[in-house]
Amino acid sequence: MITASAAEFRETLPMGGRLLGLDVGTKTVGAALCDAGWTIATPAELIMRAKFSVDMARIRDLAGKQHAVGIVIGLPLNLDGSESPRTQSTRAFARNLEQLGLPILLWDERWSTQAVTRTLLDADASRARRAELVDKMAAAYILQGAIDALTMG
Repeated sequence: MITASAAEFRETLPMGGRLLGLDVGTKTVGAALCDAGWTIATPAELIMRAKFSVDMARIRDLAGKQHAVGIVIGLPLNLDGSESPRTQSTRAFARNLEQLGLPILLWDERWSTQAVTRTLLDADASRARRAELVDKMAAAYILQGAIDALTMG
């Protein structure tokens, strides 16, 4: 099941359980996890994109080892809310992940990369360090927004 509704996503989940957050880029997939109580999201790892079967195996392994009960994927909308080719690519990636059998929430990620980059700049992170961290931190930012919405209702 793929949805953009936090309420619908929450209904498919057991109460609690870890969620896997993904920031899907063209070269990397940033991954983040939250605790079973949906309190805080933390960056987990950066997956270098390869063939989809390789990406899928890595995500399946991570979700299995962490006992994830659902997946939150950042949906890259344009600033006006319209869709772009990247949005369509992310939707296709989500459809391919459906074979994992976990519910998937598509979460608006319009401001995630900018917010994380600003935080890293404020922390005086080098350009190389920012490149290494931004995608998995963006995944945590996306996942945190989603779990905040899930626990408010």
